[in-house]
Amino acid sequence: MGKKPKIVVLGAGYSGMMTVIGLQKQLQYNEAEVILVNQHPYHYLTTKLHEPAAGTRHHEAARVLIEDVIDPRKITFIQDKVKEIRPKERAVDLVNREEPLTYDYLVIGLGSAPETFGIRGLKENAFFIRNIDSVRMIREHIEYMFAKYRNEEQRDEYITIVVGGAGFTGVEFVGELVDRMPRLCREFDIPREKVRLISIEAAPTVLPGFDPELVQYAVEYLEKQGVEFRINTPIEQCDEDGVILKGGEEIKAATVVWTGGVRGNHLIEEAGFETMRGRVKVDEYLRAPGYEDVFVVGDCSLVFNDEGRPYPPTAQIASQQGSKVAKNLIALIRGGKMQPFRFDLKGTLASLGRHNAIGIIGKRKVFGSTASFLKWANDLRWLYTLGGVPLVLRKGFI
Repeated sequence: MGKKPKIVVLGAGYSGMMTVIGLQKQLQYNEAEVILVNQHPYHYLTTKLHEPAAGTRHHEAARVLIEDVIDPRKITFIQDKVKEIRPKERAVDLVNREEPLTYDYLVIGLGSAPETFGIRGLKENAFFIRNIDSVRMIREHIEYMFAKYRNEEQRDEYITIVVGGAGFTGVEFVGELVDRMPRLCREFDIPREKVRLISIEAAPTVLPGFDPELVQYAVEYLEKQGVEFRINTPIEQCDEDGVILKGGEEIKAATVVWTGGVRGNHLIEEAGFETMRGRVKVDEYLRAPGYEDVFVVGDCSLVFNDEGRPYPPTAQIASQQGSKVAKNLIALIRGGKMQPFRFDLKGTLASLGRHNAIGIIGKRKVFGSTASFLKWANDLRWLYTLGGVPLVLRKGFI
């Protein structure tokens, strides 16, 4: 019997988890050695991070322990941080492992990093909705500033929150803040009308590229809840006092949260792959150019539609990529033929707080409680895909 092929999957995001779940379901026990590497012992749901960031839901609702969903007889999990990828040597160096991790096939799903577009001071002074730790910091910081407002000199900037970027993450985060504010204000004895929630977007519209009717619905709803929008207004600088907009206007704010864009993981560029903003323009099988044994998925990959435009990095495309890579790896192992990746857009949903949302399902536009229910059902569907009914019951109703 020949040597078992060794598959290494880097990252337990949507694409990485769908890759290992697909391999776990379809591989025989001794058919291949599969190793999953992830910095944390859990997978976190990036589509739900805005909720614990605002404090409307506990962060446990946004993470799933990896050991709860993988079969250790088929998948070996290594909790470690990737230090370097060396594709020419077919090796990966980890921070806490002396020997390099070698592979026959590599799947890179290491996620993204914030894209700050050269805005001065943004990395140093803003918060980012990136992972479980970052959203805990945001929630605790907001609460601390509200407490500080009551216990020190009542400076308005303590209870002013600026959200940079009005894409999906930014709008969903603002929607959760709207839900949180009444309770937070009661807790700290602060009149709601004193709190400022400001959404700033450099593009000419909120939710750039989305359906105008749905955008109008979202903006009108959030404005009625007291949200201020600054559209077509880039942030030029972020410092410890707040932000400075193009044209010189300064907004003093103790809390600035940046949601204005992402780029690929820096390890991709450092590995020598050809990239655009840290993302690899993959071939039809999701492989890195020049490497038939390296697949790049999720936020690290760049896939173009029929019009030549890149698909935005979303959980939906990442999970479909992971599923396709798993099938193609099995085809390679069994001497079969790989199938090209084609993104199948099922729909798009954006929450506006716990009980309101907007979206498009197929060709149908949905608003309000209907869209909110569909968003919730979609979250449950992902939990079911990972861990079946038991995981849905444990995590879906937190």
